Parts: sequence; structure tokens; C-alpha cells
Amino acid sequence: MCVKERQERERETVARAILDAARDLFVTHGYQEVSIRKIAEKIEYSPAAIYSYFPSKDDIFFALAQEGFDLLFSYAEVPEIAADEDPADRLHRQFWRYYEFSKHYPEYFALMFLDRTVPRISQNWERFGLVAEKKHDLIIGIQRAIDAGAFPPGTSASAVFHIVLASIHGVATQRLCDRLPPGTDADILARATLATIIAGLKAGAARDLSIPECPEPLNEDQQS
Repeated sequence: MCVKERQERERETVARAILDAARDLFVTHGYQEVSIRKIAEKIEYSPAAIYSYFPSKDDIFFALAQEGFDLLFSYAEVPEIAADEDPADRLHRQFWRYYEFSKHYPEYFALMFLDRTVPRISQNWERFGLVAEKKHDLIIGIQRAIDAGAFPPGTSASAVFHIVLASIHGVATQRLCDRLPPGTDADILARATLATIIAGLKAGAARDLSIPECPEPLNEDQQS
């Protein structure tokens, strides 16, 4: 291994240590209460050394959020709709993966979606172009389901997205924060919640609700 390769590997190792330490501290103490100095103390480095890897605490969070979204997307991908499959069933499966993500990666879920003190991802879409694209693609898929008759004509695809997300996010959060009644099977509750919400949407529950979609991600021409 040449010197340059060894240096790159060592730098990757230190960056990984910084991110792991920061994630643990953010989740345990809250983003607002954690400083660069605390992160440095945890990995026995100087604050100056941390800054040579990440310009700010916000940049550390954004790096962790990007990792979290990459993990979420690996769960959110589902096979294409079969010819005889109800498009609403695909929606159920996609949002079930969100719940699974909360179970398998609770630290990322808590940091990205529960801590109110972190920088707002929705105000930093330029850092998360793929996230905006994935959300946009999902809403387009919902619109296709509406066009196919899975939901009543006039239903807002963006409203469907936010209603289903809010429902499954609620169960995921209750499970993660240990707010469910003793003996409750969170998985059964999550499945029942999704099924109930989607049944209500199919019956027209969101027909009169309109929720604007976030601005579409910039294309390459707009970004230049």
C-alpha cells in the first residue's frame, strides 16, 4: 500500500470515528447540547482536528443524515407493480419499509426525524438532491395510482403522501419512544394503521385536502 492510499484510509477511519461518536452523542444528549469539543473528547482528538474533517457541527449532521437516507432508500425500494396488483398495495409496502427503517436503524431515525434542534433538511435540499427526487418520484407514483382508480378522482397525491407518512411515523415514534401500552405488538399496530389509513383514502377521506408538494429538485441547468 502506497503512502497516499494509507493516508486516505486513515482519514476515512478518523471520519468514521467522528461520525459514529457524533451520532451517539446527538441521540443521547440532543443535537443542541453537543459541541465539537464533546465529540473531540469522545474520540480523544482535538477540536481543531475535527474541523479539518468537517467545517461545522451542522456538516457532521448532514453527513449522518445522508447516510440515514441512503439506508432508508435501501429499505424503501420495492419491486415494480405486477399487472394484477392493486397500486394501493404498493403504497402500503413502500411505507412499511419506512417503519422497518425505524426498527433497524433507530439512532438514525431519531436523529433525522425526532430531534427538533437539528438543521432542517427541508431547508437544505441542495445537499440532498436525491432525497427530493425520491420523494417526488413517490408522489408521482401515488398520482399514477389515483389515475388508475386506486383512490377517488381529485385526490391530492401530495396529501396521500403526507397522510400515510404521518400515520406510520406516529407508530414508529411511539414504539421508539416506548409510549405504547404494555403488551402492544407494534408491528401489528403499524400494519393495521397503514391498512386503515389506506382504506380511508380509497374511500375518499382526502378528497378535499390539498397539501402543496415541496419544490422539485433543481436540474443540472438550474443548478449552474
